[in-house]
Amino acid sequence: MQSLLFQMHFIFSDEVVLLFDFWSVHSPTGMALSVLVILLLAVLYESIKVGKARLLYQALMNLSIPTSQQLIEETDQDSSSSDSLPVSRSPLRWFLCHFGQSLLHVAQVVVGYFMMLAVMSYNTWIFFGVVLGSGVGYYLAYPLLNMT
Repeated sequence: MQSLLFQMHFIFSDEVVLLFDFWSVHSPTGMALSVLVILLLAVLYESIKVGKARLLYQALMNLSIPTSQQLIEETDQDSSSSDSLPVSRSPLRWFLCHFGQSLLHVAQVVVGYFMMLAVMSYNTWIFFGVVLGSGVGYYLAYPLLNMT
């Protein structure tokens, strides 16, 4: 009966079942590999967050309000090529950016819940993997956000 009770505190152990029944760890090597996988999952989570922010930035830059100089140039181009009708791509671009952000959001939620469930194993090594992976992921992905 004692084995059916779940521990509700963090422990240092090399035995844990993570996320699925088939992901059962029983050795230090298995724990090290599991921590590495969880760390990479956290890096992926941070990369998705930054990717969503960058996609939003690009969408806003593509749909920014044109300046008066840009309007003058567009009017001159439209009058010089009266044969073709001007086609607005803004709604299509907005739809594609919004669709991409929606897909990234779903991926972020799924990865985030997997990380949460891994931490809820109450294994300290797994917890450290999530925390370290989050920091490494933010460190690696954040400079990509500032690239223009």
